Amino acid sequence: MNNRIRRITPALICLLALLFLIPHAAHARHKRVHKKAVIIAMFGTTVEPALKSLLNIRRQMQARFPHTLVKIAFTSNIIRRIWHKRDADPVYRRAHPGVPADIINVKGPLAVMADLQDSGFDTLVIQPTFLASGEEFLDLGNYVKALNGIQTIKKKYKPFNKVALGRPAFGTFGPVHPYSKDIAAAVRALAGDALAAKKMGAALFYMGHGNKFFPSGGTYLEFEKVMNQVYPGVHTIVGCVEGFPTRDDAIAKLKKTGMRKVMLKALMVVAGDHARNDMAGPKASSWLSILTKEGFKVTPVIKGLGENDAFAAIFVNHAADAARDAMINLQ
Repeated sequence: MNNRIRRITPALICLLALLFLIPHAAHARHKRVHKKAVIIAMFGTTVEPALKSLLNIRRQMQARFPHTLVKIAFTSNIIRRIWHKRDADPVYRRAHPGVPADIINVKGPLAVMADLQDSGFDTLVIQPTFLASGEEFLDLGNYVKALNGIQTIKKKYKPFNKVALGRPAFGTFGPVHPYSKDIAAAVRALAGDALAAKKMGAALFYMGHGNKFFPSGGTYLEFEKVMNQVYPGVHTIVGCVEGFPTRDDAIAKLKKTGMRKVMLKALMVVAGDHARNDMAGPKASSWLSILTKEGFKVTPVIKGLGENDAFAAIFVNHAADAARDAMINLQ
C-alpha cells in the first residue's frame, strides 16, 4: 500500500502543477501589452531652414528613448494646411527633397493620437514645445483630460491606458515641478546668448511671441529678471510680438541702459516667419528697422532656441518627468 502511494504521489504532484500553471499561462498569453509613444506637439513653421530646431528636438527625444516611437504634431491649423498644399505640389516636392515625410504630411495632435491608438498604442506622453503656459498649452491639457476620462463598459476596450502631458519650457502652475526651477534651467541653457552679447559689448534683446489672450507677460519678465541676475554683465531685455511686455516697453527699457549696441534674437523655439520678417525683415515695421531708426547698432541672430542642444534638452527632460509622474516607463 505504501509503495502504491509513493508511486501515485509524484504523478499527482505533476497533475496539480499542470492544473495550476495552465490558467497562469493562458493569462500571460492574453495580458494586454501597453505600447508607448511620445508626441512632440509643436506650433510648427512653414520656413524650411527653421525646421532644424524642431528636428533637433526630435533627435534628442529619440536618443533619450531609443525604444519608444516618437511622432511630431503641429498645433497650427494654418501651418498644417500650407504643408498639405506643398505635399500636393510636385514642383515643390522636387525642389525640397530634404523635407521629412512627417513634416510635409504633418497632422494635428488629436489626429496623431487617433492614428497611434488605431495602431495599438494606448500609453502616450504629449510633450509641447511651447515656452509659456498659455492658450495652446491649456488646450492640449483639455485634450489630455478628455482622453483620460473616456470610460468603456469593458475596461479592455478603453482607447487609452494613460495620456500624460509634459510642461512648457518655462514651466506651469502646481507644486510638483516649481516653475521657478524651469525658468532657471532655461536661463542656464541660454548662457551662450549672454556670452555672445557680452563679447559684442551689446544688450541682449529678445523678441518673444507672447499672447494677447492670456497673461503670460509675468513669465517673460521673470525670465528677464533671472537672466540679469545670472549674467550681471549683460543687459537682457524681453519684448513680445503680442501682449505684454510690448516691443515699445522693451525699447524704453533698453534706452535706460545707455547701451547703443544690440544683439537681437527671437525668444522662440524656431527662427521662422516672426524671426525672419517681424524681427529682422527689411520692412520699416520690423524690430531691426525700428531699433536702427532709434540709433542703435543692431546685430540680428536668426537662430531658433531648438537649435541650442541645451534648450532642446529641456523638452526631453520635461517629457521624462511627465512619464515618471504618470508611472509610464519610457525606454
